[in-house]
Amino acid sequence: MRLKSAIWVAAYVRQCHLEGAFAVVRRRGAEEAGAIFVKVSRLEGSAALFGPAPQAVFAEAHPSERRFVSCLAKGFVPEADVESRIARELNFDSDIWLIEVEDRTGRHFLDIIAS
Repeated sequence: MRLKSAIWVAAYVRQCHLEGAFAVVRRRGAEEAGAIFVKVSRLEGSAALFGPAPQAVFAEAHPSERRFVSCLAKGFVPEADVESRIARELNFDSDIWLIEVEDRTGRHFLDIIAS
């Protein structure tokens, strides 16, 4: 069984804080199973965006795990490009969660809290 999105988000934000990065929930999505997106800002004008992995990746994972992939092929890009992609995602699905992490080295911690 998979964790509710709200519980996973709370644990992820806490893990970011434990690792010394600032994280905040910018947008609350569907409590049970809203898609989760993570924006990572390096605080110098560039950012990256991570979102749910395609279903093919889920087939390889344990059913309770959440998998994330970079939403932008180039990784870290100007923040305006990330915000533009977020706006497109919101037009497609208004129930998404958006977490913003600020870390000068660009750490995302998604490998630490995968399930």
